[in-house]
Amino acid sequence: MNLMDYYFKGGALMHAILACSLVGAFVAIERQLALRKARLDVGQFVMKLKSIFQKGDASALLAFCSQKDAPIVNIIRRGIVKVDQGNEKVREAVQYAGREEVYQLEKHLWILASVAGVAPMLGFLGTVTGLISAFQAVQSLHGVIDPADLAAGIWAALITTAFGLFVGIPALAMYKYYVTRVGKFVHEMDVTSTEFFDLLERRNEVRYKSTPHHEHAPQRPLAYEDDEFFRKKA
Repeated sequence: MNLMDYYFKGGALMHAILACSLVGAFVAIERQLALRKARLDVGQFVMKLKSIFQKGDASALLAFCSQKDAPIVNIIRRGIVKVDQGNEKVREAVQYAGREEVYQLEKHLWILASVAGVAPMLGFLGTVTGLISAFQAVQSLHGVIDPADLAAGIWAALITTAFGLFVGIPALAMYKYYVTRVGKFVHEMDVTSTEFFDLLERRNEVRYKSTPHHEHAPQRPLAYEDDEFFRKKA
């Protein structure tokens, strides 16, 4: 018997298990592409950020961050847009952007978790219903049945369990893998945000010490139209 023979032998629930496998495969590929796009050399990015910060050129910072579309860069970019409104506004903007980026990274992972749980359960359901049918046949014949026929009914009922586990185990493995990768991204975002806040604090201290008291006045805010970038993403 080939794979298709086993598939049709398993009964109607095999179609539901197949649907779970297709959904799981689609989500796994989509998340792989999304997380690959989110990758960034954090060390190199922070070094470049520090280098531009030392020059005090806010427009250069925005231009540098606009060249990349990664979660860490988007978070820092949102903070830079608010930098002339005070540290509290910057922190709020970074925290809000961080929550948004984490949501985007975790998007659709619940589907993989659901496939990992539902597919084996569908397999068990198919096995149970198949065994019920097999033993009903034994009862109808008053126990007079060829053991080979009974064995055929039992192994056919177990096919759905095998296929359900075949779909569920890889889905669970992929879910755990992506959760681990998202956790790594979140850690990198936390570290980079802390570095950014430290740079901002040192920059403000230097500016305060080097600027006469009467010149400590609010400056024109940085291009607020840059917020449109994030509204479009949302």
